[in-house]
This record gives sequence, structure tokens and C-alpha cells, in this order.
Amino acid sequence: MKVSEMKDAVFDGRNMGYVPPKKLSISPKLKLHRKSAKSIDPITYEVIRHSLWHVNEEHGATIQRLSGSPVAMYALDLNPSILTEDGEFVYFGPYMQYMSGVTDTQVKWVLEYRSDNPGIADGDMFLANDPWVGAAHQQDVMLICPVFWKGELFCWVTNCLHQYDLGGITPSSFCGSAENAFEEGICIPPVKIVEGNEIRRDIEELYLRASRKPEAVALDFRAQLAGNITARDRVRSLIRRYGSEVVKGVMRKILDNGERAFLDKLKRLPDGVWRERSYVECCRPGDRRTHQVILTLRKQGVKLIFENEGTAPQDGAMNATYSGWRGAIMVAFNQLLCWDQYFSIGGALRHVEFDPTPGTFNCANFPASVSTAPIQAMEISLYPAYNVLSKMIHADPEMRKDIMCIGGTSQWPATIFRGTDQWGERYGYILVDPIGGAIGAFSTGDGISTGGQSRTPICKLPNVEHTEQTFPLLFLYRKEVIDSGGAGKFRGGLSAESCFIPHRTDAITQDTLSSGNAIPTSPGMMAGYPGSVNVYKFKRATDIFERLKQRRIPGDIAELKGEEVTLALRQENFIQKPGDVYAVIWSAAGGFGDPLERDPEKVRDDVIEQRSVSAEAAREIYGVVITSDERVDAPATTKLRAGRREANRRKDGAVQKLDGKIIARVTENLDVRRDGSGLRTACAKCAADLGPVRDNYKDHCVRRESDVNTANPNIGDYRRYIDERPVFRQFSCPGCGALVENEVARTDDPVLRDIELDIR
Repeated sequence: MKVSEMKDAVFDGRNMGYVPPKKLSISPKLKLHRKSAKSIDPITYEVIRHSLWHVNEEHGATIQRLSGSPVAMYALDLNPSILTEDGEFVYFGPYMQYMSGVTDTQVKWVLEYRSDNPGIADGDMFLANDPWVGAAHQQDVMLICPVFWKGELFCWVTNCLHQYDLGGITPSSFCGSAENAFEEGICIPPVKIVEGNEIRRDIEELYLRASRKPEAVALDFRAQLAGNITARDRVRSLIRRYGSEVVKGVMRKILDNGERAFLDKLKRLPDGVWRERSYVECCRPGDRRTHQVILTLRKQGVKLIFENEGTAPQDGAMNATYSGWRGAIMVAFNQLLCWDQYFSIGGALRHVEFDPTPGTFNCANFPASVSTAPIQAMEISLYPAYNVLSKMIHADPEMRKDIMCIGGTSQWPATIFRGTDQWGERYGYILVDPIGGAIGAFSTGDGISTGGQSRTPICKLPNVEHTEQTFPLLFLYRKEVIDSGGAGKFRGGLSAESCFIPHRTDAITQDTLSSGNAIPTSPGMMAGYPGSVNVYKFKRATDIFERLKQRRIPGDIAELKGEEVTLALRQENFIQKPGDVYAVIWSAAGGFGDPLERDPEKVRDDVIEQRSVSAEAAREIYGVVITSDERVDAPATTKLRAGRREANRRKDGAVQKLDGKIIARVTENLDVRRDGSGLRTACAKCAADLGPVRDNYKDHCVRRESDVNTANPNIGDYRRYIDERPVFRQFSCPGCGALVENEVARTDDPVLRDIELDIR
């Protein structure tokens, strides 16, 4: 049963998660500042608007400077926000956007359940990490600060920071084998930890009690406290200078301008339904199943509705709550539809509904295990949103330029390590390198290799030296992985591989925590191919020290002698000794468009100059023949590509061509045309008839199905991790043989109907 089918249902944190009602019930004891200036001159508006943005930037930088955690400094796993008095986003920051995606639900929860008892007053702050109120997972601790002016609640400044360890059965609180929330870190619904500008020692001690590293967590908390104080003071300075009604008027105008810009975009797009399907592997140690994810986007006039019906039930330790699912989707929504609003999406959200099915693994009911949500259920909720939103906006020629394919690290290949460091201190941490990610291909050009993660726009790969300084590791190499980016007319960005050994310690205890190792989770778009999967490589008792004595640094783990070990996706407590070598590859980004349409000279540049594509992939996937003297063999390339397309044409009869007027360009490869029998889908290359618009166009294409490892040279044997066979489905035009679309699926899954247009 979906939320929309539950009459008068309001979840208060005991079930799927908190869904704010349309009208909040706020105690009359709390006075809200509502007055705003109706007329603001443009210069004043721009000055205050940019000042509020800089408040947010300074807020985040303050946390970074004061926190001693590499999570804040290198992973940038934090985000600040500014919200109106009733919880609408004014701005959120350019750090980890998941976190701000769940901020407004927490602020509204505080208004709903804390305004009467214990009350909300000037000088208060509320601490919370309960995922059923509005956190990504328990490690993401929110500090929520009301800003008062003359006795009225003017606005909120908040921040969230992934903290070092909050308890649970696994150090670092990523509890990969937990079966429920009672086996994970402490869940704290919003509690008043600062009262009258003083830290409440009783609450702080309660919050720190479960942590293995209370000193580090206490320092993180004080960094967040300083961030809120800084932001609160800056907002009050603006009010003193310009007046409360003017500042509030600017906030309202930011929201209203964002709403107006969003509505202008929606009015240019057809109504319809867009779907994407993906999979998560391994929900607990020993699990060899795949768990389906369905994301549906419906556009109805000036309203968007997101649904997850068809997603697998909650299970094991892979789950997320409603807030996590919603916050994940908001990242792609912000980047593709609100990028021109400078991280202000509050106005657009007035026209967006989230209608999940409770009990699914990305909208799990309490007490599901959710501590690993951001690297499984939330990632797999975010990245399909790029595809459904991109396909929706393709109908508009201008918005088409904003399309971006799914990026790298669409499932994070976690290696969680712990032990005693080079100074004899206990530690526990997660390898941050996969934040290097990869940016997906665009509709206008190639993606960006190791270009970061789109959900953390200012992220960067940590320096190897910083990681080695902080933890007992020695890196052997870090390199981009050839052929990892999804093939296409425009190629997806490459991912990378990090390889290391223990250093100045007897051993490191490791856990793996991953998905996307058998089935690629960065599929391409509009005939683009998927990026590579995650890969763990582990060799025991290698000859690495003999090689180092000879000053022979390995360029790849394959060069080393030793016992190869296949690591499971949730393998816990395995030991890495100094002679054991560990390498991690993270998933790359999807490609855009048919690889056979890529400029052969660009393919040659990929092979010869950039070293991003192998000569074998150039021939087998791109259909480009490169000679021994490193030139494109144009006649051979033309012949090879023509042969591929000819093999994909329908041979069992004539194909009808449509000559009616083009009504819409649905994708790069599909048009809607109007002819005597009504609206029909057609190949955009040759106008071949692909059936009535009411049909699934894929049913009228030539379908080819092969092993999923044919889609990318870096995809290995699925049987290492899962039992169900994944396949790569390709749908080609029956008339000209051009590739129309691809999909990754399990062999018994039905063909996905990814597009349904409501065009009349």
C-alpha cells in the first residue's frame, strides 16, 4: 500500500518515517515571524540573496576547519542549510546534498513535536540522528538551530555531519550484518542539547555514551555548534542592517522566483510517465540474491510525483527510510531542474510529491537496519533519478542541454578498516577514495573521468599522503581504469583503482560492504552503455616487499605473486597483513547515445592519446578499426559499422515508414509522429514505425540479449556474487538497425516500459 492510499496517515517516526502533513500543528506558545516586505529594490535583493548564500558557505567552512575528522576535511560528508520559519528551504550547501535533502523533514518534525514540550526558544539547538525523523543514517548527526528576532522564530540554520562512531556492532557504525536498528548506533530523535546557549551536559553524555571514540564525536559536535553560531550571528547581522521584514522578504522572493522558474520549465514539457529499474546485491552476509529497485516519475500538469512501487521489500542491512529516499531523489532533481536557482529548491518543492510504498527497502519501516543506507539504498534511489528526469526534459530543446547520465560510485565499494595505528591508538574508518567517482556523459559531450560525485559538487579525491598520514596505510598506486566509462556517442567518465598495504602496523581488520559488483548500476541512456562495476581485488602473502627492495613499484596488482582471494560483498573481520595487497575499483559513469555514432577520430584519441579505451573495445563496441600506425582505417570502420547495423535490422518483411508531422522528439532515437491512424512512435533516424504511442516502443524493436559483461570489458563473472543471471538487452530499429535503447535486467524480468507519453 502506498502512502497516497493511506487515508489521513501521518508517520511520526514509528513506521516508515516522518511525512510532514500539509498543515503543521504548532504550539501557540511559539510565535513565528511572518511579516515580509512586499517590494524590495533589485540591488538590495541581490545583496541580501548573495549574503545568505555566503552565510551558508561560511557555515560549512567553519565545520571543516574545526572538526578533526577526515570525514569533514576529505570526504566533505556534511552540509549546512537555511530554512524559513516553517521549514521551507532557502538554501542548502554544495557539500553532501543527501543531508540537506532530509533537513526540512527534521525541522518540521521539531515544529510539530517539540514546540509545546520542551518548547523552542532563543538560544536552543536540537540534536538528532533518527532516520525515521529525517537522517540518512544514524552516523549523520543533525544540529538544528532556531534563529529568533524580537521573540519570534525568524528562520532556521542547520547542519549535518557524518560522525566518526555512534555505536553498533561494527566500529565506525556501518553495521553490514545488522538485522535491525537495535544492532546499530543509537537513534536519537530531536533533543534539546543546547538550552539558553549552554550545552546540556546530561544530553551530551547520553549521546556520546555509545561511541567508541567519544572525544572525536565531541569535537565534531562542537564544530557543528560553531557552524550554527556563526550562521545565526550572520543572519542576525543582516536583520540589524536591513530590517527583519526586508530579509524575510528576500527569503520569500528567493522561494517564489524558484517556483516561477520551475513552473516555466514544467509548462514546456509533455505529461507522461518515466521509469528506471536497477538492482542491489547482497543485503546481509551470505546473501546471493538481487533486490529490484523501481523509480517512477509522473508528470501531471505542473506537478511531479515520484514513486517506488515495485521495489523489493526491506531486508537485511541495505535499507533506507522515507527521508533517505526523498533526500536522494532531491539531489538529481536539484541538479537537473533547479540548477539555475543556486541550491534553492524550496519553491520547486511546492509542486513535487513523494509517494512511496512503505516496507520497501528504500522506504523501510522501523526497526529496519539502515546504517549502510547512503552507500546502498540511497545511492540506488538517487542515480536512477538522473535517467527518468533526463528523459522527461529531453522533449524541450533547451532543457535537453542539461541532461547528464548516471555517474560513478552509483554503489559505493566500501572497505571499512580498523585496528591500531602507527601511534598505538585505536582507529576505524572507511576508504574515502571512491568519492573520486566519475561524471556521466552529457547530451552534448563526454563525461568527466574521476570528476567527483554529482551529489557532492565540491568533493575531491583526498591526497594519498593525507590518508597515509592519518592511517597506517601505504599506497602502491592509484590510477584511472581503462574502458571503465560507459561507451556511447558521448563516453562516460572513467573511474579509478586504489591499491594499498598496511604500514607500520601488524595487521588491519577489514570489512567489505558493497553492491554493484555483478550488475552495473550506472546504465547508459538513449542507447549509451553502462559504466563498469565495483571490484575488490585481494592477494595474500605477496612478493611486494621483495619488489620494493628492488625499487620495482607495481603498476597493477596482477603483477604481484601471491594467493588470489575473492572477497564477498559483506565479508567481515578478514585480516590484511603487511604482505597482503588490497585494491578497490569503483564503478564508472554511463554513456550517452549509440557508440556506433561516436566520431571515429574521438575513438582514436581515446585509444592513442587519452588511454581511456582499449583497441579491442574500440573495435568491438565502437566499431572503429585503428591501424598499426595509429590511424583510423576509415573504409574498414564504415564497413564494420554498416555490418553491425545490418545485422540488427528486421529480415522478416517490409518495415513501414512514417511521413507524418513530428510532434515531439522523445529521445535522441525516438520521435512521435502524427499520421492517419493517430500518434505513433518512430525511429528518429529513418522514421520506421515503432507502434502506437500507447504501446511500449521496445516491443516493436529488434531485441538482442547477451551476457551483461558484453556491455563493458571490466564487468566480470556475475557468479562470483549472485545466482540470478543479469543480461544486457539491446533494442534496435527494425528499419535501419540503429540502436534505440539498452537496458540491464535479470534474465526473467519483463522488458521495462521506460516512457509513456500523454500527448494528444
